[in-house]
Amino acid sequence: MVTTTTGGDDDAVDVSVVIPVHNCRPYLDRCLTAALVQRVKKEIVVVDDGSTDGSAELLDLYASYHRNRIKVIHQEPSGGAGRPRNVGIEHATGRYVFFCDADDYLGPEALERMVAAADRNGSDIVLGKVVGHGRRAPVSMFQRNLERAGLTDSPVYNSLSCFKLFRREMLERHDIRFGEGMLVGEDILFTVHAYCHAQGISVVADHDCYHLVSRPDGSSIMQRPESRDPIGWMTMIRGPIRLMAEHVPPGPRRDHLLSRHFKLDVFAHLGEPFLAADDVRRKEIAHEVAALCDEWLTPGVRERLSGMDAQRLASLDDVDRLVRLARIAGAAVQRRITGLRWEGDRLVVSGTAGLAGMSGPDRVSVVVGARRGVGQPLVVPAERDGARFTAKVPIGALPSGVWDLRIAIEMEGVVRHGRLGADRDADASPPAPRLIRGVAILPYFTRENGNLSVDVGGHVLAVPGTARLTRTRWTLGRKLVIDGEITVIGTFPPASATRRLVWRERRTGSERAERVLALPGGGFVARPALGRLEPGTWDAYLELDLGGPPARFRIETDARAVAPPRRWWMVRTVRPYATSGKGRLSTVVRTLTARGLLSRVLR
Repeated sequence: MVTTTTGGDDDAVDVSVVIPVHNCRPYLDRCLTAALVQRVKKEIVVVDDGSTDGSAELLDLYASYHRNRIKVIHQEPSGGAGRPRNVGIEHATGRYVFFCDADDYLGPEALERMVAAADRNGSDIVLGKVVGHGRRAPVSMFQRNLERAGLTDSPVYNSLSCFKLFRREMLERHDIRFGEGMLVGEDILFTVHAYCHAQGISVVADHDCYHLVSRPDGSSIMQRPESRDPIGWMTMIRGPIRLMAEHVPPGPRRDHLLSRHFKLDVFAHLGEPFLAADDVRRKEIAHEVAALCDEWLTPGVRERLSGMDAQRLASLDDVDRLVRLARIAGAAVQRRITGLRWEGDRLVVSGTAGLAGMSGPDRVSVVVGARRGVGQPLVVPAERDGARFTAKVPIGALPSGVWDLRIAIEMEGVVRHGRLGADRDADASPPAPRLIRGVAILPYFTRENGNLSVDVGGHVLAVPGTARLTRTRWTLGRKLVIDGEITVIGTFPPASATRRLVWRERRTGSERAERVLALPGGGFVARPALGRLEPGTWDAYLELDLGGPPARFRIETDARAVAPPRRWWMVRTVRPYATSGKGRLSTVVRTLTARGLLSRVLR
């Protein structure tokens, strides 16, 4: 028997929030309250799937207090979330539908932001950032906001849960529904079908939209051990794969989507689940993986396999090697830095490396990758003596940017990586910065995790240096001749590095640049026309090109080296001076007003 409690004001609904409920009473207040406070025109469609713990009564109480916002549909238990979600779709009237589990909850402004993204871009699906509480949340698709995300050029297909915003017209037009009578995977079937028909997909990554919660008693379906049974999962995943293949013709796009399934739904079962199984079960898992490979693993998918999965594919008839590969995949990457030093323009990194519980690795390398992921990483093979390694990294050859150092440990054709630096000897300090061929090189440990990185060009670190004034004198044309010298990281930079003298007004931030003549041995000469500066207090900087963003150095001086003030026609006064404390060159420019000039004449 189905009973419905509803309100009458469902016109112009933006979002129908569909919530399946089965014995979730402890979580309902939080879930429903979070949905009710969403600042969009909404309706909350709750489908009670035969609850016996008081959830039904609590839902009816909420519906009686929020008659124009909450619908409650009661039905006999169906054994899964697929049927109640489908019933929720049938009762939905909103432009969009959002699916929320009763033990999870929406973040503040979540629907407002997702609806705005959908309306702005005409999107049929919007992914909002998911946050895990005791459960693993997806991360690859939430690195940045995406107004328009494609299936083949973004990681959105990695997320096949239904906790997203869907355009209801798309669901109805293509009869997109959840699988029924399924313990797990009903939402994968639904989401794969929706992705295949979506004309636009957006991602809201800068706001916590959905909170995925682990039940303390482990009673939710996805927390039960049987929900991740390898054979059951691979049997289930055949349906979504076939559905996708019906809509996506053979080619690069299909290969890209198939690669996701092989990585996360097939080969993943040859990791921890494989180690946890007995010998008979391991053979069954390997057989099921091989059957899926025979049916769906195309040459294009094979090209996209990771090194680990390629080794697994080659070993499907060798259970013992699959076990060794699983142990390699699960072993902790152990690494420790014992020393850092310069050898010419090479950074010598010494340490120990290995995989916990495994014999010595086949190869060890230090991998230097750009922080922004631009260009190919530099792989430097290390010399080894047992667990000890030494790698000489040609830092001087790196392009400008910030570079992170990782260890790469290879065993049986599989490469495991780990960041270097957090685990290190007490005396393993970063070596001093260097100026190599006019480029500032600054090794450092990151503040948050203590990992080893190298700043080539001074992007995140200040380049050590000193610009010092040696003497000044006035010349014709209201110009102040400045002689000085510059040292960077304890040496003289090449003359080509010196760019210009910059005067910056202290209050407004206005700047005026002057030409600089660079001399051998770190000297420089400038002739700034100080008489042409606007009234104010101006600070002097020498700007250099050291391989990254312009590096500025405040010009240091003392009072004895600074020329006296200069006045022109009793109207403008320029007073260079050395600031108190550190003694840096600044200039005060003043212009007499008409009243001030008259007062001076009459004095």
